[in-house]
Amino acid sequence: MPVSWLTRLDQQLARTGRTLIIPPLILAVAWAQELMDQLFFGGRWNLPITPGGPIWGVFTAPFSHQSFGHLISNSLWFLPLSWLVLAKGRRDYLAVWVCVLAMALPVWLFWPTASHGLSGVVYGLLGYLLLIGWLERRPLSLLLSLVALISYGGVLPSLLPFFSPPGVSWIGHVSGFVGGLIAAAAVSRESEASR
Repeated sequence: MPVSWLTRLDQQLARTGRTLIIPPLILAVAWAQELMDQLFFGGRWNLPITPGGPIWGVFTAPFSHQSFGHLISNSLWFLPLSWLVLAKGRRDYLAVWVCVLAMALPVWLFWPTASHGLSGVVYGLLGYLLLIGWLERRPLSLLLSLVALISYGGVLPSLLPFFSPPGVSWIGHVSGFVGGLIAAAAVSRESEASR
């Protein structure tokens, strides 16, 4: 017996609901870390990428923040950008994370100061969204790129060191943004190959 369109719609809505919960779950980890840091360590339990430090800093840095203000700021950007990328697909979202973490390796190896926070991932999501429409030229991809450009294009100057406030890791932003561009190129190439 063929599956009715109502059943297919119900299945799609269930998948969408499960997908939408991914970014809040990721944020829950960052909020738990900051809450423990503030309550038990007086704001000194940071888990950044540090020069010459352990490699696990590459994986913990996105979940570590300087303060609740830092985390709130990143959260407000992270959620909508995550959902925009997830509108394209979970594979795309995973690709952004993998590429952003891969681009954090040179920061860990060569940059002389510590870096942490979700802003590298935020810029990775933005980089992905800005490029994917141009590469794929499909209606959904173009719409996502246009929404990202109109809504978030104003932050692009902060990728330059002289537009970043003192103490902000502009290199973390740039490495994340480049990771997002690489993810868009990889996803686009894979989509093209599967057609």
